[in-house]
Amino acid sequence: MERIAYTESAKLLERAKKVLAGGVSSEFRKYNHPHAIFYTHGKGSRVYDVDGNEYLDFTLSQGPLILGHSHPHVLKSVTEYSEPGQLFAGQHIREIELAEKLSALVPSAELMRFCLDGSEAVQTAFRVARAKTGKQKFLRFEGHYHGWLDNVAWGISAPDAASLGPREEPVAWPWSGGLPEQARNEFIILPWNDLDLLRTKLASHHHEIAGIITEPVMCNSGCIPPQEGFLQGLRALCDQYGIALIFDEVITGFRLSIGGAQRYFGISPDMSIFAKAMGSGYPISAIVGKREWMGLIESAKVIHAGTMNSSNATIAAALATIEVLEQEQPYDRMFALGNRLMDGLREAAARHGQPMLVQGPGPMFNTGFTHLEQVRDYRDTFTYDKAKLGKFIAGLHDRKVRVIGRGLWYISTAHTGEDIERAVAAASDVMATL
Repeated sequence: MERIAYTESAKLLERAKKVLAGGVSSEFRKYNHPHAIFYTHGKGSRVYDVDGNEYLDFTLSQGPLILGHSHPHVLKSVTEYSEPGQLFAGQHIREIELAEKLSALVPSAELMRFCLDGSEAVQTAFRVARAKTGKQKFLRFEGHYHGWLDNVAWGISAPDAASLGPREEPVAWPWSGGLPEQARNEFIILPWNDLDLLRTKLASHHHEIAGIITEPVMCNSGCIPPQEGFLQGLRALCDQYGIALIFDEVITGFRLSIGGAQRYFGISPDMSIFAKAMGSGYPISAIVGKREWMGLIESAKVIHAGTMNSSNATIAAALATIEVLEQEQPYDRMFALGNRLMDGLREAAARHGQPMLVQGPGPMFNTGFTHLEQVRDYRDTFTYDKAKLGKFIAGLHDRKVRVIGRGLWYISTAHTGEDIERAVAAASDVMATL
């Protein structure tokens, strides 16, 4: 294997550490291989670093680049719509056009508001749920990621499976120092995909719970699909007890279908969060929902605000992205490419005697080393050999294939069959060394 150089990135990282905390602007960027990498440009399914390395990119900037890097229609729309002005602190025509488009495509999107990121939109949904129900707590699931703010920064990770405690009364470990202890009182946490346990918990605690939030597919930990009937059961229980059902579609939105996971699974939540793929890398999110819930924002009973919301550039990027997805209808192709890559990885693992589990719907999926045939919740992910996964991801990176460190792969409309073949060949080469 040709030795890859990271010399210039290493120099820039040392320079950055003098002024940026840890040399980065987001914690996860520290953990690239062999350290934080500095990039110069991207095009299609490729991204390039300051050392001149060209990577086949399956990270897609942690998910947003569903059209690949530097899609011409997105960049042209952003440039043209930004020239007359960047931010008006007022309304503009394409904001209406984007909202009308989302309302037509997303089943639950009767009313919406635009925000800057998923973390902010999640908190807006909580505020609406509390105001409408008069209850204070929300229920969420182990291993699901709903942003980095205080009341959701628990139960995302844990030292080991034993530290999670009993399934009926899980221990929610803090994800960061500096979290206020009172934030523990804002939520109840449970293992995912266990409808019987959820039903029991709600029977005794429904009077406290304003909303249930879930990733429709548990993308952030293992890319775990919902068990048959689980999402339907969530919908029925929320109806039974007058609880808001909130879908966090930051990852699943526009990846599983043009109408999100809710259209893909045929489940209509009360409110949903969209971000990432919606904006092709520009900072935009949306909270969308049914009028009976979002009407509280309409009437100003619930306040939602933000100076930078719905800037010209972000709205133009989102509208252009959705226009491309509507015109190209790339979903059959993305599913086919994803499944072809998944099958290739499985075959390579079997050939080299590696216990690799490849799991997910196709447009996004997860790879991990475990003897389980399926992982069904966060607790199952502790069977993964994280050290081996780290070597696998690093080996791919040294072969110029870029994958998210926790084993999550994304497919874009820019990926090709040749890209899939190259990725499988690189993975097979790495597995031979493990």
